[in-house]
Amino acid sequence: MHKINAFLFRPTSAAPLAVFRVIFGLMTLYSSFRFLSKGWVDTLYIQPKFHFTYYGFEWIKPFGATGMYLVFFLLIISALGILLGYRYRLSILLFFLCFTYIELLDKTTYLNHYYFVSLVSFLMLFLPANAYFSLDVYYKRVKEQREIPFWTIAILQFQLGAVYFFAGIAKLNYYWIVEAEPLNNWLKHQTDLPLIGNFMGYKATAYLFSWFGAAYDLCIPFLLLIKRTRKWAYLLVVIFHVLTAMMFPIGVFPFVMIGSTLIFFSANFHIRLITAFYHLIKKEPPLHQEAKPTIKSNSLITTFIMVYVAIQLILPFSYLMYPGNLFWTEQGFRFSWRVMLIEKVGYTEFSIKTKDSKGKLIVNNADYLTPFQEKMMATQPDMILEYAHYLKSIYKDTIIEENGKTFSIKEPIINANVQVSLFNKGSQTFIDPTIDLGSIKRGYQHKKWIKEYE
Repeated sequence: MHKINAFLFRPTSAAPLAVFRVIFGLMTLYSSFRFLSKGWVDTLYIQPKFHFTYYGFEWIKPFGATGMYLVFFLLIISALGILLGYRYRLSILLFFLCFTYIELLDKTTYLNHYYFVSLVSFLMLFLPANAYFSLDVYYKRVKEQREIPFWTIAILQFQLGAVYFFAGIAKLNYYWIVEAEPLNNWLKHQTDLPLIGNFMGYKATAYLFSWFGAAYDLCIPFLLLIKRTRKWAYLLVVIFHVLTAMMFPIGVFPFVMIGSTLIFFSANFHIRLITAFYHLIKKEPPLHQEAKPTIKSNSLITTFIMVYVAIQLILPFSYLMYPGNLFWTEQGFRFSWRVMLIEKVGYTEFSIKTKDSKGKLIVNNADYLTPFQEKMMATQPDMILEYAHYLKSIYKDTIIEENGKTFSIKEPIINANVQVSLFNKGSQTFIDPTIDLGSIKRGYQHKKWIKEYE
């Protein structure tokens, strides 16, 4: 433990953390404005009648229109505070709460980089990211620290490395390596790209991209840690993410990774960036002193780091708890850095009947779900189950009319005909159409009513 503490608490420059704070604040500020400008607050959180919740977080509900826009206003203000390092502790806490609240509102909007932002903002609650190059220092709200414990940098490096490395492990599957899917299908639609477009229609290109992508993700964290290979590794990071941004509609994620990965560079590199900023605004930069070994270790912090790291190392393997084809069942798929690995489309038809089977109602999903929600729900069993529960709550103890006949429903039976295609290989029945979904409890247990993939 003594050696671990000596490693984690050795003093290092605060410059890399300060630059990371600025980049993180800038990216999240831009992303928040982008969300507003595209009208997503309205289409994703205000218009829907129903929201797909995370199990255990059903109590988190959206506010009305005014409330949701207020949340995004607070998100923008807090992101600006992070960027400037102004009232940083309040800003990062407010940002973490607002952003994670938004992320937990509806499961259909889950993206790996949203999860990444929540994790990083959680970590930054404990980091002295305003100790240097911040308005808090300028206005003497906090005492300037030129040196901070190394763990404050290492924990962010670990989190970034985990994103890359586990994304690489996730690519070591039959579809990606042997069949070059889903890139084999996706790249065919990229023939209009400048310079490389003519090569996108070849299957060999899909294999090249697939294998390189896996090798890149697996190796890049280690290449960034090694001083001799760091510059070339970062060049690969820029090329890789710019290329993916050009080819696929994945929002700001590539630029978040390009900016965040700078945390792997030396303190001198970040000091030069800060110095360049001061020259840009025509001010003299503060003299930077070498770090001095004056920081005391803290066993509570060491324990927190070890627990956090353990969770991040274990969680990506949660899929091992479930039998069957992961890409078919998607049990354990989220929160495991499985980035752009799957192409899956589905069709769902829900029916409601009584125990005596005298009548049956075919549900029009458009009455309750937005097109985006229906699309996402159609291939994910936990969402199908939750929607069935929602339908049961609506139709319980009601009288309905179907095909000119009126019948009452006391305890509705919810069945679903779900057809799903995985990697464009033809549709298959996804779940048991005879099962009463309304009677099945939600949870993390294996969903035995999912049909086996053939």
